[in-house]
Formats: sequence, C-alpha cells, structure tokens
Amino acid sequence: MTRPFPTGAITTVSGSAVVVRGDDIDTDRIIPARFLKCVTFDALGPAAFADDRAELAAGSAGPHPFDRPEHQGASILLVNRNFGCGSSREHAPQALMRWGIRAVVGESFAEIFYGNCLALGIPCLVADHATMLAIQEVAAAHPAEHFQVDVAQAALEGAGERWGLSLAAGPQQMLVSGQWDATGQLLAHGEQLAATVARLPYLQGFAGA
Repeated sequence: MTRPFPTGAITTVSGSAVVVRGDDIDTDRIIPARFLKCVTFDALGPAAFADDRAELAAGSAGPHPFDRPEHQGASILLVNRNFGCGSSREHAPQALMRWGIRAVVGESFAEIFYGNCLALGIPCLVADHATMLAIQEVAAAHPAEHFQVDVAQAALEGAGERWGLSLAAGPQQMLVSGQWDATGQLLAHGEQLAATVARLPYLQGFAGA
C-alpha cells in the first residue's frame, strides 16, 4: 500500500529507520540523471539510489540498505555529513519521499536539498558526528525497531534511547504549524480565492473553472 504523502502540520514522524552511511552523498547518487527525463515524479521511488544499489548487487558487499527486506517500509533515513550535495534537482527528495521516507536525520545537509525537503514536508534534523554514529549503530542493530522523530522537540527516540537533535526555528515553525504546505493552505482558502478571482477583470474567464 502506498504511504500517504505529507500534508498539514507535522509534529512527529514514526516508523522504522534505514541507515545509508557515507559523507557527501550527492543528488546524482540519490537519483541518477537519466531518471530526470520523467514528466512527473510518480515513478521515481523505485529508482532511489539506483546506481548504488546496482553496484552493490553486482558485488560481494551485500545489498544496498534500500534493498534489504528488513528496511522495506522504513520512513526515517539516517545519513551523515553534507547529504544531498551536488546539483539542485528536486527529484532527489521526491524520489526519497516516493520510496517512503518521511524524515531524514543526519550530520548536515546541502542547503538546496534541505529546502526542497522542507517544501515536501520532509523534516531534516541534525545531530553531531558522535551522536549520529551512535544513532546509526542502534538503528542498524535493531532494524525492526519503531523510532519516532519529534519535530516539535527536535529529538529522536527508539530502542530505549532518546537523542537531542537540532532543527532551525524557522523550518520547525513551518512544519509544526503546517505553513510548509503551500498547496494545502491554498486549497483551504478556496472561497477567498474564488472571491479574489471574481474581482479581477483579467481573470473573469477563469471564475467558473
């Protein structure tokens, strides 16, 4: 069953976690360039980390975390430093979201990737290096464990542990209030929009659309 996409206020994200280790994982690794030819984002989920997954499948290192049975259905992605660097393609967070990721915790994020995630309602929270390594070790040791990202309190809980994280005040407020969801806010004010359209002469032809 397809997991619903984020809407409205986001105060917590719950589910199992998947660890993808490594610094400077760029957007071309998250979603290779050949998949950018798509007309819509709908089919990007299965292509997340496509080249990394194929390379590992062809070798002896074992399957990529996104291919391991125990991580199917994971909703929290645990990464390291400068995740999402490289080109500014919004396809990267779109692919992660359509694979099932609803929150990312890492040491740091590329600025544009971070902003693209926020626009989709995917919180990106930050932990220091030692804390991130500890989180990843616990998650790797307990792949079926239920974790919870507390966006309002900037924390992660799971396996009997609680880790304090960082989340800038602006994005945090946008997430917990639902202000990140521009489309949702637009649709929630349909009557006001219709009234505005009716007052604008150059939009009269669209009033009944």
